[in-house]
Amino acid sequence: ANRKDWLAFICTDTTLSEEEIIRIYEKRWQIEVFFKACKSMLNLIGECHSLSYDALTAHVAIVFTRYMLLVTEQRQNEDQRTLGELFFFLVDEMVDITFSRSLGILMDALMASLQEILKLSDEQLVAFTADFKARLPEYLRNALHPKAAVA
Repeated sequence: ANRKDWLAFICTDTTLSEEEIIRIYEKRWQIEVFFKACKSMLNLIGECHSLSYDALTAHVAIVFTRYMLLVTEQRQNEDQRTLGELFFFLVDEMVDITFSRSLGILMDALMASLQEILKLSDEQLVAFTADFKARLPEYLRNALHPKAAVA
């Protein structure tokens, strides 16, 4: 009802052409859309309650990776659905697994790859695993062995 048929862009750099101003604004708008999607649909805010810098950094990286996977899926399939619709579709399809279970899956895959590609013996693999786990931060060691953390 009160919508205007034009949009004004104000730019302090008078050397830029109109096309360049619009191109820069378009990039800025894409960034705004990215952060809105990350906040509202991909749980950038509210999912991680840690005070650890490393945990927060990891959470942001995971959220951004979720976004990249959705965008890649959308582009590869030339999907006409919005990112929000695609996100809710994928959430319905995914099984919710715990962090410790996810970490265990990654560790199993790493061990299998080491054994397959580097042809490590069982003894070497056990030694590698022990050394690797010893180098992990305590919260990750506890996540790999949640029962040992309680004891």
